This record gives sequence, C-alpha cells and structure tokens, in this order.
Amino acid sequence: MSAMKALAPAWRNGLRYTSFSSRARIGAAARKELGKTASLATVSSLGIDKATGITKPSTVYYNLPYPEVFEHETKNEEGESTANGTYCVSTGQFTGRSPKDKYFVKQAPSDKKLDWGKINKGVAPEVYENIYKKAVKHYNENVDKMYVFDGYCGTSPKSRKNVRIITELAWQHHFAKNMFIRPDSEAETAGFEPDFTIINACKVINEDYKDLGLNSDVAVVFNVEENMAVITGTWYGGEMKKGIFSMMNYWLPLDGVMAMHCSANKGKDGDTALFFGLSGTGKTTLSADPERLLIGDDEHGWDDDGIFNFEGGCYAKTINLSRDNEPEIYDAIKRDALLENVIIKENGEPDYTDTSRTENTRVSYPIYHIDNHEPSGMGGHPNSIIFLTCDAFGVLPPVSRLSPGQAMYHYLSGYTAKVAGTERGVTEPTPNFSAGFGAAFLTLHPTLYADLLQHKLDRHGTQCFLINTGWTGGGYGVGKRMSIKATRACVNAVLDGSINKASFTPDPVFGFDVPTELPGVPTKVLIPRDAWSDKKSYDTTRTKLAGMFKDNYTKFVKPGVTNYTSFGPK
Repeated sequence: MSAMKALAPAWRNGLRYTSFSSRARIGAAARKELGKTASLATVSSLGIDKATGITKPSTVYYNLPYPEVFEHETKNEEGESTANGTYCVSTGQFTGRSPKDKYFVKQAPSDKKLDWGKINKGVAPEVYENIYKKAVKHYNENVDKMYVFDGYCGTSPKSRKNVRIITELAWQHHFAKNMFIRPDSEAETAGFEPDFTIINACKVINEDYKDLGLNSDVAVVFNVEENMAVITGTWYGGEMKKGIFSMMNYWLPLDGVMAMHCSANKGKDGDTALFFGLSGTGKTTLSADPERLLIGDDEHGWDDDGIFNFEGGCYAKTINLSRDNEPEIYDAIKRDALLENVIIKENGEPDYTDTSRTENTRVSYPIYHIDNHEPSGMGGHPNSIIFLTCDAFGVLPPVSRLSPGQAMYHYLSGYTAKVAGTERGVTEPTPNFSAGFGAAFLTLHPTLYADLLQHKLDRHGTQCFLINTGWTGGGYGVGKRMSIKATRACVNAVLDGSINKASFTPDPVFGFDVPTELPGVPTKVLIPRDAWSDKKSYDTTRTKLAGMFKDNYTKFVKPGVTNYTSFGPK
C-alpha cells in the first residue's frame, strides 16, 4: 500500500507526512537561502486588510524561502516527502482544472472586451460579492496563519505584471513560488503593489450554488475591474497558474503584446523558436533539446523586445515518466520540486506508472532545475514557429510550410486528434480543435490574437510550419505513429533553416507547401498519400478531415473580425 494513505483529517486531503533520511538533502539553490528565516508579516503591513478585507489571521508568512516552505508543509502534515526529498501532495477531489466553474464578473468596461461564451462565462457582480465575502469571512474566522507570495508574471520588465497569491496551505504557497517569478531580494518587494491578487479559499464550499446560478459548489471567479480573483471549493494548484495566464491573455493583447500558450527555446546563435501544441503533441518533449536553451515550457509573451517567459518554473505531466523518455524532467524532480497526486511507494520512491488517483499526475519545479535553461527567461524575435499536431487520421504530412495567412488559419484551428480506439466499439479518431492551441485561456475573441500574431510575423519575418507527430500510412489502427527520429529531423531542419533549401509541392486540398525530400525522413512519408496503400481511402479521409476544419472554422466568422477562411482547405 502507498505511504500516502488516508490517515489525516479530511481537510488535509487524506495525507500524512512520512520522514525519510534524505529530507536533509537540499539543492544548491535552496542552500543559498538557508541563512534566511521565515519572513513574518501582518495583513496591515502588506496592505491586505485594506485591499481585501482580510484582517484576522494573526500570522502571515511572506515569500518563504524553500527550506522554510518545506518545514511548513511537513509540520502541517500537508503531504509527504519522497526518498530524494521532493514533497508530494494530493489535490483531493479535483486533479485538474474545473473549466465549467470558471467565471468573469459581467460589468463595464471589460464586458465589452471579453469573448463571452462557454469558455468565458459571466456572473453578476452580486454573485461575485457573495463568493468573495465567504472567502474573506473564512480567512477572518477560521484561519490562524496564511501564506502570501508576491512576485511576477513575465520575465520582461516592460511587460510583466505584479501578482499576489494568498493561500492558507503551505504547499499552495510552494506551487506559486515554483510557477511564478521569484523576486531576487527582500528589498525588491518593499512597497510591493500587486496588479492582480488571487485569494485561494479552497476550503470554502458554495452550498448555495444553485441559488447563485453556478454550475457546482466550486467557483473560480475573476473580477477584472477589481483586479481580484477568488478560488473556492477546489484544491488544484493549476487554477492559480492558469488563472493568471487568462488575465495575461486579457491585458497584454490590448497593449499590442502577444500572449501565447507555447514552449520556447533558444539556439547557440541566439535564434529563438516557439512550439505550439495541445496535450500529447510533443510540445514539451520537442522543445527540451540538449543543444538549445529552454526559455520556458508553457506560457510566453511577445513584445517589442522579443519573447519572454511568463513563468519562473515548469509544470509537467509525470504519467509513465522515466529517465529514458524524459531525462530533463525526470532529473528536475528533486528537493524544492512539488509532486501532485503521484502515488508514493513504501520505499519512498514515486510510482509514475500508477494512475489509480489520476492520469493527470504532475510536478512543478523552478526552471533552474533544468540544466540548459535560459537564465534571463527571454529570447529575441522568433525565427520559427512550429504548430504541433497529432493527426490520428494519418492525413497531414510530417512537416509543411505555411504562408502567413495559412499560419493564422491553423493557429485559430488549433487542431489535433484524440485516439478513441481504447473505447469499445469506437475505431475512429476524434478531432480536437482549440483556438490558439489553448482556447480555454483566451479571454478576448480568438481572431484578435491571430491579427496580432500576423502583424508580428510580417514585421519580423518569422516563418511558420505545421509538424504532424501523429500517424502515417493510414489512420489510427491501420498506419503507424510517426517515428520520433523523423519528427526530430523535421524540427531540426526548421530550426537550422535547411528546410528552405528543399523542393516543395503544394498540397492540393490544404494548400500548404510540402517538402518532397528531407534528410532523415523517408520520401514516401513526406507525401502522405504516397504512404497509404489505399489511395482512394486516403482521398476520402483527407476530404473528411478538410470538412471538419471548415465546419470548425465557421464559428470564427462574424462581422467586425478578420476572416481567414480563404487560407483553409479547399
């Protein structure tokens, strides 16, 4: 049985701390902080009382150094330590984000800018006030100590935002410290003024949610005008990370700065590349290149100075993780990293193959745990942008070159395909379209991001490519998965520019340019139709997929926004 068994009260998420001798092993970065003691503050010294109404917690722990965070987590019995000193917690009932419970307050002037719909759902100001008051009351009546993280979202001094995260759990403070950008010194936060504050009241349950018109007793509510968000009913740390990302997607484009759900890396000569892609397409794997510096693995901005990471850490999936398949991530899981929902064996070792709690097991860690990271978190204007798709229909080529208009069409489509073959009676792949390769976080109309991206492509001469990491020679169940060797060859050809020396032929349906020869990629694989033994079946499947693209794109066509339909399949 796992050491992470339910031995503590329910409010502790059923966890108990187990001590291992390796607890004393502290990484180099943490050792630098050993001389510091826990930073104590008060709600009044930080201005929290006036800004939020939270007045009662007698102790406020402020921007704790990593060793102190670890001590608090263990003393509070919030989780358990693994054999190498990594801390591990359970996020309880919610092991992922709860998108149906995310709301924005519907009020002027943001109500004229937000793209209302299934993703950005509105609530009345009085509903927000109800939830906000519950959170404040909880802190004032039930919380003796709380944790406050002040830091930044964005490595670019010009475009970053000051963020404040208020939590009552030390591990959530740990998560914020990992994922956001940590101030370099205590002096840097003197007189800190947050641009946005999140009050994480995860223990508050909205039992009157039906009267409030909410989806469930969970609520994650953003008040754009008040620069405040309240989280209730869910312990999942990713709500804080993606909540600020959603706000960056609101603020930055209005100032002409692109916000992107992508990874980024940097070559030895300073050339920068971006990798867009939904889950399972290889975004993290392909951007983690030992020959290039990692700028960041998930969220980035693009301002007049170039690319910049929003975050100070990484948040990676750990399902089936091994040193062989993901050495950089595997070796990053050490003291100061934070595991979520991973089963810990009796010997203190994580079992990354055990999905009994969830398949969405995760780890967050400061980005300096990756040896070949870019310390500045910034890069120049990108030379190349790669859109990654896992096409389980086996229609798309392993690599294709996009015109600026085609790039906007595929950016808005955000296509990949989920393999449904594991379900009884289901043999066909399921298409998944997500605008911007991250529709859940786009707060403005998707075409506004596309217009801004096209402007930047034109200004900086950035080339865009579509790379298929999915199937070739047939769809799922008939063909085979694209080899990682071939995919790496495509990526390398894009990054070193050699792909532009190839001969290209236009795809007769999708219109993008497909190379006819490329070192490291079999010729018949480059032209997907040639890889299929049944050419008629390929033509039928390609027509079917093209129709799916066209049907999906109709939702972006409305008065007052740019129409990129002509750059899609014919």
